[in-house]
Amino acid sequence: MAKTKVVGVGEFAVSKDPEEVIKTFALGSCVAVIFLHKPTRTVGLIHVALPESSISPEIVKDRPGYFADTGIPAILNKMAATTMLAGSLAQGMVVKIAGGANVMDTNNTFNIGKRNVLALKKILWPLGMGPVTEDVGGSNSRTVSVSVGTGKIVLSSPTKGEWEI
Repeated sequence: MAKTKVVGVGEFAVSKDPEEVIKTFALGSCVAVIFLHKPTRTVGLIHVALPESSISPEIVKDRPGYFADTGIPAILNKMAATTMLAGSLAQGMVVKIAGGANVMDTNNTFNIGKRNVLALKKILWPLGMGPVTEDVGGSNSRTVSVSVGTGKIVLSSPTKGEWEI
């Protein structure tokens, strides 16, 4: 039976254990970024809540993954340490994103989901890690599960059921 590692808001996890599943629940405007490093069979998942850390340096100390601009470097550092690669992780990396919905901001006042997606892409593209697949936007909350052994990513939503990306 698979072991499950749950990732909360502002957290991230990295694993090479083929028996493990990394899972995050209820992505509304938050975005999950899934990193699949094929050469080392390492998986990373981060649950990003907001685009920019400048609004709360206090949160960054405890949860750098809360923000796109501090979370992506933090998870990539963890992945580099886990894979023990001295060079770039970009080679062989597959990146997928999910979330960024508009579930509570019906007047589109803040557009947090859209801003999160754009902030993440602006960070990932220059690193050569632009997402190859995304399931973002809309008004559905999403739960994301990643099987470390297979790299299979399953999304689920109360209104839409289950699907793969």
